[in-house]
Amino acid sequence: MTDQVLNINEMFETIQGEGVYTGVPAIFVRLQGCPVGCPWCDTKHTWTLDENLIDSVDAVINKSEESERFFGISDLGLLALFEQQGYNAKHVVITGGEPCMYDLTGITELLHERGFTSQIETSGTFEAKCAQQTWVTVSPKVNMKGGYDVLTSALQRANEIKHPIAMQKHVDELDALLAGIDLTDKVVCLQPISQQARATELAIKTCIDRNWRLSLQTHKYVGIA
Repeated sequence: MTDQVLNINEMFETIQGEGVYTGVPAIFVRLQGCPVGCPWCDTKHTWTLDENLIDSVDAVINKSEESERFFGISDLGLLALFEQQGYNAKHVVITGGEPCMYDLTGITELLHERGFTSQIETSGTFEAKCAQQTWVTVSPKVNMKGGYDVLTSALQRANEIKHPIAMQKHVDELDALLAGIDLTDKVVCLQPISQQARATELAIKTCIDRNWRLSLQTHKYVGIA
């Protein structure tokens, strides 16, 4: 276990809306900081990691709108905070931002020791440092503004590769990334960007052709976080 401080922009209990764990009650821990620069990102408020934005735990957890404010906490402190908040879910999703900017070995091992399951949602541009039992979901971010490459080591570690698509070139990009990657024990999901009809049609056709899985952002359809 490390004594690393986790910088948290948001923390809440909800239902996982995407990928393999769709429908599972989950505690989402959204970490602050991301240099990848995806233009369609819906959490741009997590990009900046500036000590001037540090706030209290209560202020961040109870904020009524998205903001760049965050708080720092230890691994053990985070588990204590789950209890204080009265969370019931036993699945913890660590997202961002880009969570793999952090070494998540300590917190994920602790979660499993305490009876939780853990999942990381990452762009694949940083090595995933976490417990062996952690479910790693890589959503490869290709040719983004930040200039970071998708790492082969991240794709190899992934349990789930969930790729947002809007057009055929995004499928082609995924094919290029997966060349040489053993997919035997991995789940590949295609996720239409912004629920666009054309993207959804392409995703469905490709999933049927490849025997991949369709991932819909169900939380947006039912109106939850």
